[in-house]
Amino acid sequence: MGRTARRAQVLEVAQQLFARLGYHQVSMDDIAEAAGVSKPVLYRHFPSKLELYVAVVDERAQALLTAVQESLAEVREGAHPRGVTAAIVRAYLEFADAAGQSASLLFESDATRDDVVGARLVDTTRQITARIAGVLTEMGPMDPQEAMLTAHAFVATSKGAALYRLHAADAPDLERTVQMVSRLTWAGVAGVLRDASGTAS
Repeated sequence: MGRTARRAQVLEVAQQLFARLGYHQVSMDDIAEAAGVSKPVLYRHFPSKLELYVAVVDERAQALLTAVQESLAEVREGAHPRGVTAAIVRAYLEFADAAGQSASLLFESDATRDDVVGARLVDTTRQITARIAGVLTEMGPMDPQEAMLTAHAFVATSKGAALYRLHAADAPDLERTVQMVSRLTWAGVAGVLRDASGTAS
């Protein structure tokens, strides 16, 4: 197996272990054994458990960013901003459904107190909210500050819904959840904007 393939294998195994057991409960010995590699080989790819964890988080973050970008790209030009709400909710829910427990590495990591991990997660949210805010600003009638606040509200609600689906055994199906959460989120945001400017509907 080549170096690139071996690294990908280690990342996949580490992702599964970290997602199932948490950062603090997994050792490099556990990862090496599960991946079928020696510790020297593992350390050649990743000098520390933290570096390996950060690499796993980066991979999951990129997958979520891609999901959000693809979902936003499907929002038609000239659409109402509430269409963005549904797009973001769908992106988060579909990501969580596809990722399974590995979604928890972004949504409820037990390593967020580490500065490096925390910074990665904050940066992921920053990139997502900036992308959403940009789309909302282009659509109007929001100004940049309103768009950024709205983007943060979308992300927070979507993340909460994704976590619920991740843990609930009896969660509603995907389409129903997207419909419910997007309507609820937009109703709240529209009310705030209506009070502030009288333009949202």
